Amino acid sequence: MYNMNTMNTMKNAQKGITLIESLVAIVVMALGILGVLGVQMRTLTDTQTSVRRAQAIRLIEDLSERMKVHPNAMGSINSYTIGWRSGAAPTAQAGTLCDSSACAHADFAAYDLREWKRAVERALPLGDANVFVAAGETADTNRRQLGVMIRWRENERDTTLSAALATPERPAPTTRCPRGAPSPPLPST
Repeated sequence: MYNMNTMNTMKNAQKGITLIESLVAIVVMALGILGVLGVQMRTLTDTQTSVRRAQAIRLIEDLSERMKVHPNAMGSINSYTIGWRSGAAPTAQAGTLCDSSACAHADFAAYDLREWKRAVERALPLGDANVFVAAGETADTNRRQLGVMIRWRENERDTTLSAALATPERPAPTTRCPRGAPSPPLPST
């Protein structure tokens, strides 16, 4: 039937094929593991984005609560408007500290805004905010809506380096602007 030499040749040929099959299986498995790691990293990034958006919403609620506590806030609503921060330096502390002394309405509004804006900067990497009177509010006597935009840099690990790199010409990325809101300057490339 079969010659002994033919059977020995078949055994030797099969050893090499098994080794190649094993190497291919290891490569396929490594690619699968890398794919799973990529999905995991993307999930962590999306989770971090969601947390920062929730922080931004809480900060806007904090500003709303500050205005509710301040008497006559609606009467002096223009006192609660503030633009984007200019430059990379953080917002300076308010000149008058209204938590320890009595203040006029305008000073109290300036104090609230400065402290709130400093909270935005501390809570979000390269965080900044713009508070403006809503576009539909035309009558000075009946203004009751403010628009708030908050921007921050996503996925920032070292905020000191990012703060050094952020300039008025190249600010941190922004959120979408509502209709009629002043849009921040676009980064130059």
